[in-house]
Amino acid sequence: MRALLSFTTFLLILSIGISAQLKKEATAIDKADPNAVAIAKGVDYLKVEVPKWKAEHPCYSCHNNGDATRALLIAASKGYDIGTSLDDTLTFLKQPAKWDQNKAPSGFDDKTLAKIQFASALAVAERHGKAASTDLEAAAKLLVAEQKPDGSWELDNSQSLGSPATYGTLIATWSARTSLIASGMQPDNFTIVQADRWIRSGTPENVLDASGTILALELSGDVMAENLRRTSLSILRTGQAPTGGWGPYVTAAPQVFDTALAVLALSSLVAEPRLARSAYRPEELKEAIANGKKFIVSQQRPDGSWPETTRPANQESYAQRISTTGWAMLALLTP
Repeated sequence: MRALLSFTTFLLILSIGISAQLKKEATAIDKADPNAVAIAKGVDYLKVEVPKWKAEHPCYSCHNNGDATRALLIAASKGYDIGTSLDDTLTFLKQPAKWDQNKAPSGFDDKTLAKIQFASALAVAERHGKAASTDLEAAAKLLVAEQKPDGSWELDNSQSLGSPATYGTLIATWSARTSLIASGMQPDNFTIVQADRWIRSGTPENVLDASGTILALELSGDVMAENLRRTSLSILRTGQAPTGGWGPYVTAAPQVFDTALAVLALSSLVAEPRLARSAYRPEELKEAIANGKKFIVSQQRPDGSWPETTRPANQESYAQRISTTGWAMLALLTP
């Protein structure tokens, strides 16, 4: 009996020791990786804020239940603890037929943008086993109905420079296209062909355009795509500030949202660095991304959020802050 007790005690002590060591190692890794520390702080902030919106308002929002939800879903897939923060949101997202019944926040009536943001979050949920493919297919039908004759998803705010919460037509079109592809729609589908034609019809004029164009082109290798990508990469190469960040324009002061978009755009080319060779050697591409992430980390607030963009108005905005935080985390979560 004494031998059995001793062996059991030994196993218990060993188990505690292993758990303590694993915890110690995980803590050490987190502290050694500023990106991981920033993501963890962002998760702690968003998992409180995301469910709070619906608890205090009679609706679901694009910023909390769209952009921020995407960030939390991807963080969770990488091992970050989000608790039950998305349970109610996911129930809503998995019922696209009811999205039009959602009462929009005061001052917001762009249902096209809302559908794009909700569909984007739902696509991430489906990819990580949190929603059924049929849910995403239902959302895809809503997106197809919102496409304009020219192939874009033009928004009510299309005349202004895009922002974390308002997107702009290029970011909206990229996002909608991505969700449609995720739903199973093939690249030769008329809807996708029209979107690709519209994307190739523009000329990047600023950093936001450049990032959005690179993301929308994905890894396409046709001549038009190559030309647009070359122009876009040149803008990003020129526009990165010594601090590592990007502003909306090449000469503008860096902001978190514009930097996050640029990081996401450049990160999309890491698997095929030859596509970036017009502006970056492989090691330069990785360095530009790393410096962009450093800038994002440096801008995080003590509460775990990131400061909202200065547009469309240089004033405090909860929606912009939540969406900016979501975009910042998406950038930091890229490999």
